[in-house]
Amino acid sequence: MRVLGVDPGLTRCGVGVVEGVAGRALTMVAVGVVRTSADSGLGQRLVAIEQGIEQWLDEHRPESVAVERVFSQHNVRTVMGTAQASAVAMLCAARRGIPVTLHTPSEVKAAVTGSGRADKAQVGAMVTRLLRLDAPPKPADAADALALAICHIWRAPAMNRLQQAQAAHRQAQVSPRKVTR
Repeated sequence: MRVLGVDPGLTRCGVGVVEGVAGRALTMVAVGVVRTSADSGLGQRLVAIEQGIEQWLDEHRPESVAVERVFSQHNVRTVMGTAQASAVAMLCAARRGIPVTLHTPSEVKAAVTGSGRADKAQVGAMVTRLLRLDAPPKPADAADALALAICHIWRAPAMNRLQQAQAAHRQAQVSPRKVTR
């Protein structure tokens, strides 16, 4: 499975591609950051993020996209920018029919480090170790994008089984079997 992880942000949108399957060694394909200038207007910045994400999708052809779920922050302006960048990434993937999954920051930290309260340095160190890199990717947004992709690869099999079970349950409720006496 090849996954594009996206750590959304208006100024720095972390992107990273990881390939592999749960239970086996994973490989980093690419990592980077889509940057926009704080001096540009919001519309221009969103277009720049779209162009950057589209470039990554064209070049790396992921089977799935994992995006960090925006969580409530005290700074409304920051959360709005993050949400807008997140929506652009989801739109780019959805336009191509690529499945998108959202993961919370604590979910990603727990998957990669074992603790949902890990700090950025711990996430970077574990990403470095898990992908057998020489050094943690810089900036932290890039490492976070790789962590999202790793989390998704590891969680995807369980999530698929859960979705299948939920679909079977819904189907059973819609068309219950007739009982004969």
